[in-house]
Amino acid sequence: MGRHRKKPEYNNVRRTSLLALSGLVPAGVVSATSGATAVTDATVTHLPEHNDPINTGQLLALGKSHRPAAAAGGHTVRPIAAKPEIHVQPGEVDGPLLPVSMKTSPLGIPPIAVEAYKSAERRLDAEQPGCGMNWELLAGIGRVESHHANDGDVDSTGTAQHSIYGPSLDGSLAGNEVISDGAGGYQRAMGPMQFMPGTWQRYAKPGSNPQNLFDAAYTAGRYLCAGGLDMRELPQRTRAILRYNNSMAYVANVMAWSLGYATGIVPAKSALPWI
Repeated sequence: MGRHRKKPEYNNVRRTSLLALSGLVPAGVVSATSGATAVTDATVTHLPEHNDPINTGQLLALGKSHRPAAAAGGHTVRPIAAKPEIHVQPGEVDGPLLPVSMKTSPLGIPPIAVEAYKSAERRLDAEQPGCGMNWELLAGIGRVESHHANDGDVDSTGTAQHSIYGPSLDGSLAGNEVISDGAGGYQRAMGPMQFMPGTWQRYAKPGSNPQNLFDAAYTAGRYLCAGGLDMRELPQRTRAILRYNNSMAYVANVMAWSLGYATGIVPAKSALPWI
């Protein structure tokens, strides 16, 4: 899940100040989390970024949910799908997957990846309505972690045609922890959402496959929602993303791409901090 980062040994005042001023996260959260210890992160392969213009003022909209607010009792106002499915085959999602302009822009997501993210949203709406999960947040993570399973290199069920693994966490990459696999080797993040093995075992349902987009997106949502966090609340959403990767730069990237998928605004490479 991104980088399994060691506790920083450098002054990151400039980075956190930039993030706080941009409105990506509230200043209180920056100060509370900038020195936190990672829970379960993994190594991200740095993928090419698009350099299209983004109105950074729009990042303030991240403080407002893309989903309906919770009513009394924590339930959303809109109706919830009665029986979500584990796997949704192509063509089963109601309505257009993406605006046509988004499909042909640098924001374009393979249709099956959108289906996987929306399937996870529907299931979590039914199972944990208080979480307020939205598919754009999952898409932001999927974009940063694997570019949506290497631009949709999956079969008809959403399983990666070529298994996706991060680099071995052997300490060879700056800032990463060393994590042994207990058998003389080192752990690697796996699948399109880059789960560490232990995290996958804890949050995945039996029979799930970390290399499958549908299973991985749904499990990522369960991980983000754990502990009763509400993705409609910016501080809680920030903390959830920090679980995935203990880096405010990672949070900024995920939120920028999430906003992009919700609004059509493409993040500029120069506007995104290096992870």
